Amino acid sequence: MKKEKTNKEEIKKRKEFNKGRIFVKVTAGIIAFLMVAATAMTLIFALI
Repeated sequence: MKKEKTNKEEIKKRKEFNKGRIFVKVTAGIIAFLMVAATAMTLIFALI
């Protein structure tokens, strides 16, 4: 009984941790894209 309970808890923790990791990676990707886009737009406007 005890081992089954701990295994279920570990799986639940892993799932929550994975969701958090995916969220962080997606957010980091969006921020990185915005930084690159802002730099590109600044260069384009400086050249015009």
